[in-house]
Amino acid sequence: MARICVIRQAYVPLDTRVRRETQALAAAGYRVDVICLRRPGEPMFERRGAMTMWRLPLARPTGGLVRRLAQYGGFLALAGALAGVLHLRHRYDVVQANSVPDALVLAAALPKLLGARVLLDLHECVPEFFAAKYDVSLDSRGPRCMAAVEQACIRFADLAITCTDGMRDRFVSRGAPADKLSVVLNGADEEVFDPQRFPEERSRRSGSSLISHGTVEERYGLDTIIGAVALLRDELPDIELTIIGEGSYRGELQRLATERGVADRVSFSPGFLPLDDLVRAIARADIGVVAIKRDEFRDLSLCNKMYDFIAMRTPAVVSRTTSVEDYFGDGCFEMFRSGDEADLARAILRLAQDPDRHPQLTEKAAEAASGHRWPVQRERYLGVVSRLVGAGDAGRAPSTS
Repeated sequence: MARICVIRQAYVPLDTRVRRETQALAAAGYRVDVICLRRPGEPMFERRGAMTMWRLPLARPTGGLVRRLAQYGGFLALAGALAGVLHLRHRYDVVQANSVPDALVLAAALPKLLGARVLLDLHECVPEFFAAKYDVSLDSRGPRCMAAVEQACIRFADLAITCTDGMRDRFVSRGAPADKLSVVLNGADEEVFDPQRFPEERSRRSGSSLISHGTVEERYGLDTIIGAVALLRDELPDIELTIIGEGSYRGELQRLATERGVADRVSFSPGFLPLDDLVRAIARADIGVVAIKRDEFRDLSLCNKMYDFIAMRTPAVVSRTTSVEDYFGDGCFEMFRSGDEADLARAILRLAQDPDRHPQLTEKAAEAASGHRWPVQRERYLGVVSRLVGAGDAGRAPSTS
């Protein structure tokens, strides 16, 4: 069977996109090695059927720019060395690197030199992300250097995929060959995010329970949600917000909830939850909230949690961005101005007071996202992999004998 190595500087299987991709590869008959980070308590080596996990004992990148660059470099060096050793042992057909950083694709250097093909999965537009995070112009030195690295990495790879048409267009505008880049959207895995799995939880909905899940960082607008809850505590006496996930902004959010007088209305999970527990929590919630803070980077991307709400038929309040408007338009979500807690409060109140509107939104969102569904996107992804390993039919693993 063909063998594929997937490299990601994150925790797998907590990384949603990589989890879906690796599961799709294994289900299609490929042998898959995953090189990733190791969380406390996880084994450094673990075999799961056709998938083998190789976890490196390094921390998730945190801190300032210099510290992050050092952490990226350390993982690149170790992952590259391990991928090289494993390739000498197994002879990979394909090595897939998942940004960020884009330069992680260089971990495939030795396998590529010895005949493996390389796939780069561009999760982010790094120059735009950097410019938004550090509030600098895209024309400044840092983003321009990152754009040069991005283009060099795309040239190094045999093929590349990314998450939205807007991101693909941005890469192409900077010089990437259009025929080298494909789009694989982040549609939810509906075998997991299935509203029929926990019907008893849906029957327990209280009327104004909110949920937001994922990485707990400032850019995801969780402070805006807490502000909206504070504004609504009198009009909606039973309002409550559940935040599921982990990240560096958690302490600040807890302080904010206390300052705004809603600490009793806001609960935090102890960290990332097992998938079944997350699905159960979404099934119980009345309204999902995606409060991404709009910037040039977020105008190009779509948030994974939005697709989870769509699959679960949970009505969602979503901050207005170019990408959301391009893919969905009006009538799929209750949209609000990014970063505006008063407008978010208005949107939540409208949904809470008009439950008959819920099925209208969820059905229209599901219809708009029908082509985004993971079964469709999975075939796109497997088709790209199939091109690299030389298979004829998408998703059918070829023999290497």
